[in-house]
Order: sequence, then structure tokens, then C-alpha cells
Amino acid sequence: MKKIRGKFLKEKDLKYIGHLDLMRLFDRAFRRANIPIKYSEGFNPHSKFSLATALPLGVESQGEYFDLELEKEITIEEFINNMNDVLPDSIRVLKAVYTDDKKSIMSLIRWSTYIIKIALSKTLDDKDIHEEINNFLSREDIIIIKEKVKKGKKTQRELNIREYIKSIDIFNHTDDIVVLKTTLKTGSTGNLKPEDLISALVKYSDIDIEEDSTRIQRIELFIEDDNKIVAPI
Repeated sequence: MKKIRGKFLKEKDLKYIGHLDLMRLFDRAFRRANIPIKYSEGFNPHSKFSLATALPLGVESQGEYFDLELEKEITIEEFINNMNDVLPDSIRVLKAVYTDDKKSIMSLIRWSTYIIKIALSKTLDDKDIHEEINNFLSREDIIIIKEKVKKGKKTQRELNIREYIKSIDIFNHTDDIVVLKTTLKTGSTGNLKPEDLISALVKYSDIDIEEDSTRIQRIELFIEDDNKIVAPI
């Protein structure tokens, strides 16, 4: 199996295109770049290409991943150069390797690291911000309400997200702006959106956040290997 695992960024205006449109964009790029991509068999063949996880709409990322199967090998340098020649400037392939891993990148992802910029409606000093974050993380239960619509019927359930939060660090703090760096559960074994983390902070802390002003950037995705979190490539 000739399988490439790659890393790419998605930023600026293209942060507003959704998951399916991003898949279509890559499919067109593969054709334009003459990448010998492998297709499934059957009546409706599709490319053997998959993204690690869906990126929330409006969120930039410096660390997204994909798997791609080829009909024949080409050099990694040729693959990266040809792809970046045809991709828009706001989506760039940063790194790629051949892999023998039979598991899909989608099934491997466990964590995401985000930079979250929040605006405060009430100014807090460094000591108070650190104390509020520490108190928040010391809780055993951080409950959010998850809504689901199935067959036109809306249901709600409570979810304790404490184990979905690996860390929250104060990256920067100036006046009424706080920049947080946080690592959250992501993938098939559990998923916490950064927006839900912010809502929980509003609920369980005295940090007065202007939620509409929040800016989010995903920095990296991680897999777990020997109980350590590491980058996929």
C-alpha cells in the first residue's frame, strides 16, 4: 500500500469553508497536480483520501492531517511541491511522509491544541485569572448540555467534560484580553469543541467573557503512543 500521511494549514478566508467543501477542494487539487491517487472500485468510485477530523467553521489551523493512497509512488518533494502549486495560498501542505500504518488517521486522533483569544467584559489581574483557571480545573464535574436532533425530535443530555480537558494555560494577558492555550479531547473516543469550553468557563468561573468576540486557532492534532501524546508525523 502506497499511503501518504500529510500535514497542512488552513487559514485566512478559507477558514470559512466547511468539511465537505474542503474535501472537494483537495480532490480538484489532486487532479490538477497530476497526483496518481487511488480510487475505490464500484459504480461510484471515490478517492482514497480522508481528513483526520472536521475543523469547526471559522477556525484557522496550523496542524491538520490527511491520509492519501496512491496508485504509484512519487517523491515526497514532488507531492508537496505539486500540491502547493495548485492549492490556494491559504491552504498549504507543510509536511508529508509515506506510512505503513494500516489504521486511518481519523481513528488515531485523540487530542487537539488550541489558542483561544478571549475579550473580558470585566478586567482581572494576572493573579485572579490564574486563580479562576486553577479553580475551574480543580472541579471534578464540569457539566455542559448537549443537544441532538434525530428524526425531527430534539433531545438533551448532560455531559461531564472534565476528563476532556487535558490542560489550560494562560498564554498571554494584557488588560481585557486573555490568550489561552488549551489541549482538548478530539476524535472518535470523545470530542470537546473549544466553544463549549468557553461556555463552561462562563458558567463555572468569575471570568466575564464576551463570547461573541472569541477567536480560535487550532495549533496541532495529536495521537496517543505509549501513554504520551505525539504529533501524527
